[in-house]
Amino acid sequence: MTASTVATHHSEAFPSRTGAPRSAVCQLVVIEGPDMGRALRVEGDEVLVGTDEACDLRLTDDRVSARHLAVRRGEGGYEVRDLGSRNGTIFQGSALAEAVLQAGATLKLGRSFLRFQPIPQAIEVTPSQSRRLGEMVAESLAMREVFAVLELAAGSDVSVLLEGETGVGKELAARAVHETSPRRRGPFVAVDCSALPETLIDSELFGHVRGAFTGATGSRKGAFQRADGGTLFLDELGSIPAAVEARLLRAVEERVVRPVGADSERAVDVRIIAASRQDLLARVTEGSFRPDLYYRLSVVRVIIPPLRQRREDIAPIVVELLRRRGVEVESGHGPWLDRLYAYHWPGNARELRNVVDRALALSPGASSIDELRLDPGSEALGGVRSLAVRSDLPFSEAKKVLIEAFERLYLEDLLGRCEGNLSAAARAAGLDRKHLRLLARRHGLIE
Repeated sequence: MTASTVATHHSEAFPSRTGAPRSAVCQLVVIEGPDMGRALRVEGDEVLVGTDEACDLRLTDDRVSARHLAVRRGEGGYEVRDLGSRNGTIFQGSALAEAVLQAGATLKLGRSFLRFQPIPQAIEVTPSQSRRLGEMVAESLAMREVFAVLELAAGSDVSVLLEGETGVGKELAARAVHETSPRRRGPFVAVDCSALPETLIDSELFGHVRGAFTGATGSRKGAFQRADGGTLFLDELGSIPAAVEARLLRAVEERVVRPVGADSERAVDVRIIAASRQDLLARVTEGSFRPDLYYRLSVVRVIIPPLRQRREDIAPIVVELLRRRGVEVESGHGPWLDRLYAYHWPGNARELRNVVDRALALSPGASSIDELRLDPGSEALGGVRSLAVRSDLPFSEAKKVLIEAFERLYLEDLLGRCEGNLSAAARAAGLDRKHLRLLARRHGLIE
């Protein structure tokens, strides 16, 4: 087995290379307070926590003493000593003088909360022998490592965080985990967090009861309840407003939700898979994303590499896409592949799919791959992509093909400039957001 370069975890669900239990190495993370996101690895010598410049983990909380706390990693856990602090060290509601704590323990110092959080370890896997997982196909070693990790994750209920650029296939990966898991008979519910206005996100996630707000003419189940017994996929997690993060954390930790306007909570049984094109750990470090929510959802963290870093996957993806559309391919090689290899693929696998669809639309009746214009680079002329006029077709049919091609090219460029944000794209295009979403979905630009 080798350590994967694409995935990390902090869960006992993934054994070490020898199969022996892991001895958790933790970092002390500020999960709430003025210094939220600040962290210190605790290993070896004793470390000090406080506001003094000499402390290893220096806090700015004015209710924390200069030398507040000492921590050392011992054989049985983490040895914690309060150093006679002014406001004390609180653990599980009581003042702590000295104790041995385990990974996951949370301390309160002044207005700050600190948690012993296991440091993510590289997952040790043998690349999957399968070249297919769900709707994804791949030949590259990097993606077969991703497949191996997802296959392992599917066997448990741990939360998974998928990271990667727009278009790499994060939702396909989430669906693959669901479809190969014990929850495959349950629902798969996907929520695009970036597409939800802040005023409606609570209702979308947790539901609402009749009369909860203006326009709530009936009760509605939220995504957590709709996914009960199955998998909830939270796409673009980094777009969740800060005000919602605490409520989402409670739902994730306790598996209960309170619909907007309801008096009681509802228990839910869901497996959560989240995704983000942002580096959420960097957001945690800069204090713009809750550390406790990040660590709760990134028990297994998988980074899906961009297509330009795994060009050997281009041929199998193209062959698979064409076969799904009724075009049989005798060989995954040819001049078309050289052209696709030379392109940099800023839109990743989604852009490749669009190139295939556009080639089929502009070449109706093509019976082989060599008859298709699979050439993304040659379509740029003076910074504007050209549109082919098909005079071999009746006028109405040629017009329809041209309009379809124009819509797809326009939407590709629009969504690329707006980084996939539908609300921003709708404003820039002067279109109703729902209409834009319908067009983008029809052209395969969004799921």
